[in-house]
Amino acid sequence: MIKPLDKFLADIDQGDWDVRSSATDYPENWFIQPHSHEKHQLIYAIEGVMVVHAASSQWTVPPSRGIWMPSGEVHSIRCVGPIKMRSVFVHPDASPDLPAETRAVSVSALLSELIKVSVDFDFNCHPDSREARVLRLILDELTILPTLPLNLPQPTDQRINRICTVLQRDPGDGSTLSDWSARLSLDAKTIQRRFRKETGMTFGQWRQQARLLLALERIAVGGKIIDIAGELGYDSPSAFTTMFKKQFGKTPSDFFK
Repeated sequence: MIKPLDKFLADIDQGDWDVRSSATDYPENWFIQPHSHEKHQLIYAIEGVMVVHAASSQWTVPPSRGIWMPSGEVHSIRCVGPIKMRSVFVHPDASPDLPAETRAVSVSALLSELIKVSVDFDFNCHPDSREARVLRLILDELTILPTLPLNLPQPTDQRINRICTVLQRDPGDGSTLSDWSARLSLDAKTIQRRFRKETGMTFGQWRQQARLLLALERIAVGGKIIDIAGELGYDSPSAFTTMFKKQFGKTPSDFFK
């Protein structure tokens, strides 16, 4: 049963513990409304893909990957398919070595198993107990989480945001900077400059990242590579696979293993 968000947040915020794991399963297309909490959180799903929004960015998070969400950061979560979420909450004073900013991270097999086994723990356990040692090891693992390129910055400039909205709705749109320059009555160099300022990426880099992150969503719900490649504007499945591997270090078929 899914606990109401306000009750869940109260339980987390009022808890007198350093580290705690939780387990909740969500159905397909479930949306967790924008919220924040007083503890840090590793948002992690052992099955399913999440799209997490926070501040001016979004992250697409497949299994074996997670999002580190610092305390106080307002965020929302969209479940692309059914989700088996296994989160970790950490008191801000538990360690000085925890990440200070939101980031996508890789979750090791060790950390994954530690999280799974700890969801049933009594979090007021004795300091010398097995449970306490497992929780301390989880905390150690959280300080060395590798960062992954799974984020898509969202611009605040209205005209740049218009481009990004179109590209996310129709990722196969092949309009060039010159095309957008004509539509927006804005110099192409100005568009490129504002893209860099707002997102840290060029127009081409942002479009590529948007396409690849949408590909993660579609692969997760059973889409075929040949269909996804065409929908996202790639000339062939091999061209899509090459770009995917260049960005994520693995082919689409290996990424979810």
